[in-house]
Amino acid sequence: MVEAEQTAAEPAEEVAAPAADPPAAEEKAVVVTDPPVEDKKVEESKALAIVEDPKAPKKSHDRDVALAQVANEKRLSFIKAWEDSEKSKVENKAQKQLANVAAWENSKKAALEAKLKKIEEQLEKKKAEYAEKMKNQVALVHKQAEEKRATVEAKRGEDLLKAEEMAAKYRATGQTPKKALGCFG
Repeated sequence: MVEAEQTAAEPAEEVAAPAADPPAAEEKAVVVTDPPVEDKKVEESKALAIVEDPKAPKKSHDRDVALAQVANEKRLSFIKAWEDSEKSKVENKAQKQLANVAAWENSKKAALEAKLKKIEEQLEKKKAEYAEKMKNQVALVHKQAEEKRATVEAKRGEDLLKAEEMAAKYRATGQTPKKALGCFG
C-alpha cells in the first residue's frame, strides 16, 4: 500500500512540477481555478495552477490518490491520538499504583514503628521491674549478711566468754590446758 501511494504520488509531483516552469507549448493547457483579483492572489493562483496533460486523464486518479492520502493521514492521526491516550492511561495507572505502594509502605512502617515503641516501653517496664527486683534481692542479701554477721559476732562473743571462763577455771584449779598451743603441739 505504501508503494502504491509512492507511485501514485510521483505522477502528482510530475504534473505539479511543470506549473512552476511551464514550457511554451504547455502554457495553453494551464487552467487557473480562481480569477486573479490582486497581485497577491495572482501569485497564489500560480502556485495552485494545475497543468492538465491531454494525453492522460489523471484527474480522477489524482483525486483518488489525494483522498486516499487524506484518509491515511486521518487514520494515522487517530492512531497517534489513541497511542497518546493509551500512554497517558498507562502513566496514570502506574502513578496511582506507585502512590498505593508508597501509602502501603508508610502504613506498614508506621505499624512497625508503633510495635517497636510498644516493645521498647514493655522492655523499659520490665527493666524497671527487674531493677526493682534486683534492688530487693540486694537488700535481702544485705539483711542476710547482717544476720550472719550478727550470728558470727554472737558466736565470737560466746567463744570469747567461754575462753575467759575456761581460763578462769584453769587459773582457779591450777591446771594447765591440754591443748594450750594446739598449733604448735
